[in-house]
Amino acid sequence: MSESARHRAEAVRHFNRFYTQHIGALHEHLQNSPFSLTEVRVLHALSRGDADTASALARHLGLDSGYLSRLLASFERRELISRRPSETDARQSLLSLTDKGRATYAPLDAAANEEVSAVLSTLSEGEQQRLLAAMQTVESLLRQRMREAPITLRAPQPGDLSWLVHRQAQSFAAEYGWNHLFEGMLAHTVAEYASSADPLREACWVAQQGDAIVGSVMVVGVSTTVARVSLLYVEPDVRRMGLGARLVDEAVGFAQRAGYTKLSLTTAATLQDARRLAERWEFRCAASAVEQRFGTELVVERWERELQEMRSVP
Repeated sequence: MSESARHRAEAVRHFNRFYTQHIGALHEHLQNSPFSLTEVRVLHALSRGDADTASALARHLGLDSGYLSRLLASFERRELISRRPSETDARQSLLSLTDKGRATYAPLDAAANEEVSAVLSTLSEGEQQRLLAAMQTVESLLRQRMREAPITLRAPQPGDLSWLVHRQAQSFAAEYGWNHLFEGMLAHTVAEYASSADPLREACWVAQQGDAIVGSVMVVGVSTTVARVSLLYVEPDVRRMGLGARLVDEAVGFAQRAGYTKLSLTTAATLQDARRLAERWEFRCAASAVEQRFGTELVVERWERELQEMRSVP
């Protein structure tokens, strides 16, 4: 190892020690709870939908599979998690927090947020922004190898559609607080597609990176001339990489080739990424209304795109 490489390695190790010691002060609330830091990390991952099987949790959190198995068994005995068979892999069980598990984790999550806020409050607004920007830079650089893995679009395979319903329901519940009614709408959409899709007029694409599904989009017919974009989704870890634009581009191109003259997309004003994609692909907001949906009040918007004279988007 060269002298410069050694100095860089020592600098990273120094930062790691500083960070570990500093962040260690942010878990004092755990001393008064029955949970270790690792147990809280697992509860957090399940609450966010970051992983839904034991093997996925082990990879996501970097935990020994044997240790994790014992931890999950303890959670199950305490009725904090539930298991159900995977429809796509008989060797796997899908994990989720029970109502008791969510109620148990909620105060731990709130306490952790309060502790971090207390640390940030010692910094000025400008210093907080500098800190967050530096943290984002570190994360983006260390994630670069994962981000460089190619993403391919393919047709859905058996089990993919039910997984997409499961994953999107979890993600939107965590990010926006949408309830089971959103999952029901997704399930209805994929059930109709799976049972009666016309392959010449309707299509679905699944985005895959390595072994992971990271996005999806679907085009379904509304009438002989109008189609609708559904199931548009991009995993948080691969956002800002152009995948959403790629999915919308695929949907628009297919709709044009299938002979539709109009393509519609329904979204909510709170979903800024979807709105930006609609604007970029020259959809226009044709209607909006305040509605009670998925357990919350939303501004629901219908965007439309005429397909007769398509122009490429830079």
